[in-house]
Amino acid sequence: MRVRTTSAAACAVLLAVTALAGCNRESTADGAGGGKVGIDLPRSDSDFWNSYQNYVEKGVKTGEVKALPLTNSQNDIGKLVANVQTFTDQGAEAVVMAPQDTGAIAESLNTLNEKKIPVVSVDTRPDKGDIYMVVRADNKAYGTNACKYLGEQLGGKGKVVEFQGDLSSINGRDRSEAFKACMDKDFPGIEVFELATDWKGDVASAKLQATLAANPDINGIYMQAGGVFLQPTLALLEQKKLLKPAGTPGHITIISNDGIPEEFDAIKAGKIDATISQPADLYAKYALYYAKAALDGKTFKEGPTDHDSNIIRIPNGFEDQLPAPLVTKDNVDDPKLWANQLEKKSRP
Repeated sequence: MRVRTTSAAACAVLLAVTALAGCNRESTADGAGGGKVGIDLPRSDSDFWNSYQNYVEKGVKTGEVKALPLTNSQNDIGKLVANVQTFTDQGAEAVVMAPQDTGAIAESLNTLNEKKIPVVSVDTRPDKGDIYMVVRADNKAYGTNACKYLGEQLGGKGKVVEFQGDLSSINGRDRSEAFKACMDKDFPGIEVFELATDWKGDVASAKLQATLAANPDINGIYMQAGGVFLQPTLALLEQKKLLKPAGTPGHITIISNDGIPEEFDAIKAGKIDATISQPADLYAKYALYYAKAALDGKTFKEGPTDHDSNIIRIPNGFEDQLPAPLVTKDNVDDPKLWANQLEKKSRP
């Protein structure tokens, strides 16, 4: 979705200066490029976000940007607003954030815009407020691909539980809306139980238990975030003796989103069937890349990129939609997947 208008020579220069591949800017302007960047991490209760943090820290250490001390808003919009204020007080010239409540950050974005401080939003797209670049995957594709996988595996019949993320988040809405649209259109023979969870594993587990009690013939589950839903879900199914290997009678087909190592282990063990790999490494890589690009005064336009993604125009800026591949037992060992590049520390 990003169009390359820069010359090949300019791209070569950029790639020589930075290890990040991503040239397709509309124009460039001489900028200081060395300004300080404020980076807020959104939470630390998810394996996915902990991996993202590790990638960000590595990028900062290798000098991709000059970062102020990292903050963590812990899924609290009030803390995020306070952290952003701290960044401006400390002289930040660009800000990287991942607001979990995409509707409540508008005032802070307006303040940053007034101060001419560009913002890169990772994984989530703020509902209002100017954004230099959103770095995320196509979350509607997550929901659609999860629907198609489950629908095909179940032969278009059965009962499926969907753990919906927080619907105040663009990600939760995109995944939920796309999953529903696909099921309604392509698999009308599947009954879907939509369970709102606010991205909380304990809430998902409690609601799943109640749903299973009333519907013991549930044969599919869609988890919108494996980082928070995987372990409590597997624990409950194991407790109820419903965790049966893929390919055996009574197996509940499960697809997840995130692509963390624990999901890969579960796929290999036959406990879940698939996940969609949300690129934690690329989120960090291009968050820092666009922060630096903003400091350098670069601008971008719609179209395909040279890093297998697309830039689209959104009402309040641009969004680089990074690739998020489906992972099954057939490709779970692919070394190109970010979860297979992590050091294996005491993994189950």
